[in-house]
Amino acid sequence: MCTLRNRPRGRQTPGDFTRIAVLATQAGSPRAAEARCLVPRIHAALAILLATCARIGHYEVPMVRANCRARFTAADFEFIVRTLSRSHTDQVSLVDLLSDVETRDSILDHPRLVDAILNHCGHLRISSQFYFYVLARHVLQQSGIGDRKLCDYVASLLETFSHASRLQISDETHHLAEQYISDILIALNRATPEQAFLLRAHVGNYSLFISGIFHQNTQRRSLRGGPDIQFYEQVGRTNYQLVSSHVVARRCELDDVFEGLADRFREVRLALNQLSDQLLNLDEDARPSLSL
Repeated sequence: MCTLRNRPRGRQTPGDFTRIAVLATQAGSPRAAEARCLVPRIHAALAILLATCARIGHYEVPMVRANCRARFTAADFEFIVRTLSRSHTDQVSLVDLLSDVETRDSILDHPRLVDAILNHCGHLRISSQFYFYVLARHVLQQSGIGDRKLCDYVASLLETFSHASRLQISDETHHLAEQYISDILIALNRATPEQAFLLRAHVGNYSLFISGIFHQNTQRRSLRGGPDIQFYEQVGRTNYQLVSSHVVARRCELDDVFEGLADRFREVRLALNQLSDQLLNLDEDARPSLSL
């Protein structure tokens, strides 16, 4: 993962936000109800997650890659075999087929995998990258977006944003959230070309995440003077377009992904709205703080 690093300041160094991973791997378990109760509490927290890092120069800016499929675990493949196979012979054949990339991609589109993730009654031993890829692929396909590489990138984006610092929600952090993108754009004035690429890609990713997963929260805040969905669409689309022609994007083989996201930002955003509303159970429950 490419990062933009500078010296952290004091206690503001981000920690890992592991409860989202718990949600991802226990989507159908008896603890899912508890997890769904937790999600609303982090609803607004994730929406302003990166706003707590408003001084961009003191933090890491991760470079998201389209690599969820390359990071599937043995447990993920076991889950596929267990879900789709009907006999021992089929299991062996399926494992053999999974060694072929094109066949693997075709198998990953099987609707039974989505059903198994959402309706499983026990502990799901799958990785977060598998969880997000299968669900993101499902909603993007339903929206007519069939590009697997773009889907892989969106899934990796969701996985990346599922890690954050522990934080408390306050009026101040809500105010910082409204200024977050402006702070990044100001930071571009003193950034190197590679840092500018990372920052602009980050703005695109942040805009897609906020307007896609937390669109209801964004719309409510816009009524109180915050940026609206159209603002995030415009900023996200513009920055994806700018980075699509960057030498780093070509070197990382992401130029086509950024171009696709720029061209179809609204369609991808609406697909993530569906993911948030129908599959992730991000119900509203106003809580003043996040305690994990």
